[in-house]
Amino acid sequence: MVEDYNKDEEIEKLTESLKHNKKSDFEFHDTINPVYSTGAGLTRKTVEEISDIKHEPDWMRRSRLKALEIFLSKPMPTWGPDLSGIDFDSLTYYSKPGETKAKNWDDVPDKIKETFDKLGIPQMEQKYLAGSVAQYDSEGVYGSLRKEWEDKGVIFTDLDTAIQEHPDLVKDYYCRAIPPSDNKFAALNGAVWSGGSFLYVPKNVQIDMPLQTYFRMNGEQSGQFEHTIVVADEGAKVHYIEGCTAPKYNTSSLHTAIVEIYARKNSDVKYTSVQNWSDSVYNLPVKRAWVDENAHMDWVTGELGSKVTMIYPSSYLRGRKASTSNLQITLATKDTFKDAGGKALHLAPDTTSRIVSKSISLDNGVTAYRGLVRMNEGALRAKSHVQCDALLINSDSKNYTYPYDEIYEPTAEFSHEATVGKIGTDELTYLRSRGLSEDEASSMIVLGFMDDIMKEIPMEFAVEMNRLVKLEMSKMGAVG
Repeated sequence: MVEDYNKDEEIEKLTESLKHNKKSDFEFHDTINPVYSTGAGLTRKTVEEISDIKHEPDWMRRSRLKALEIFLSKPMPTWGPDLSGIDFDSLTYYSKPGETKAKNWDDVPDKIKETFDKLGIPQMEQKYLAGSVAQYDSEGVYGSLRKEWEDKGVIFTDLDTAIQEHPDLVKDYYCRAIPPSDNKFAALNGAVWSGGSFLYVPKNVQIDMPLQTYFRMNGEQSGQFEHTIVVADEGAKVHYIEGCTAPKYNTSSLHTAIVEIYARKNSDVKYTSVQNWSDSVYNLPVKRAWVDENAHMDWVTGELGSKVTMIYPSSYLRGRKASTSNLQITLATKDTFKDAGGKALHLAPDTTSRIVSKSISLDNGVTAYRGLVRMNEGALRAKSHVQCDALLINSDSKNYTYPYDEIYEPTAEFSHEATVGKIGTDELTYLRSRGLSEDEASSMIVLGFMDDIMKEIPMEFAVEMNRLVKLEMSKMGAVG
């Protein structure tokens, strides 16, 4: 069991201990030479190389090659942020950092271990987690699961290992919720994916500690294409956490992940993600959950880094009384664009959804809420509430809202509210009269704006988000 603690006190202590850290603490470069790389460019040979080195079954090789055809045939999306800076020919699609995958932290290669030590992964695992998977560039380098959950039939490993050890189970779920034909970047992942997680929780097993995967992208002009599958069988309960970082380079990198979640009847799944990519990364993941009868799906995401982010976690409410909550914080800083939101598709009676988006724009950063609520005919008594709030820190920052609401069921109930505001002079004056500097006062207002979502984030990630927001505010100097 997780030991009892006062969350507010712990956040204050950890924030104090970390307050001298800089964003560069996450953007450091590692001097690690991969043991194998496909080199730059994407061809049929690249895809076959990836499949060969992984010793994959024929069905996976065929799936990859079909996905490549789809990727090459689909045009780039033009309805969102500018993606013209992605040079597919210059990217490296697969880079293997080492020969082995460790189950004991001491067996991880020293250089890679130093990287994750700097990020605090071992400490979090020891204190807060039921299990952990760490990925470096294209491969999982470490995985562990506490014996008590292993004995109950829980499977938690990187997806490559799961294909070798549990092929039939993986095949039942792989690309069912998100097929390669869904969009261009889903197809790209289907062609070159590597790593990610596979988590299966058996019927009626309720895990009382989170499981975490941490992704580190190190190479310049590289891509990371993990594929994660989470399955909570009937009556199961689990909380999956994901964290991501990358160094800053002058050239662009690409992160295109797939996350498929299957919440079976009466299950309860929570997915928390805090992505802190450097501002040289295009972050274009696709995340979707199938939610069955009387199951509940929670999305809690923080999008803090990257040059461009396009992310819209989706819940397909497929069974009666299925429900979902989607809470999201986005932070756009100088020369960055966060296009984010949530989707809920009500496909059955008595389904409910709640989408809450909080976006903050600093300097000339741009945020956009782009969401979808669809209530199909026959989704009797379905209910949904959408709230998207934006905070603009100065006159150069921008926010846009693009809601898509499709209500085809007369008995459904739907509400949507949106607000856009700026930090007011009155609030700043009041806080400064209490002895706070302008940076401290503005940071306090921003953190208060985020508070209802911060409460839903695990303590160690709330600390990181708190610290990074304060850092970005202080970098601006006076708020204008």
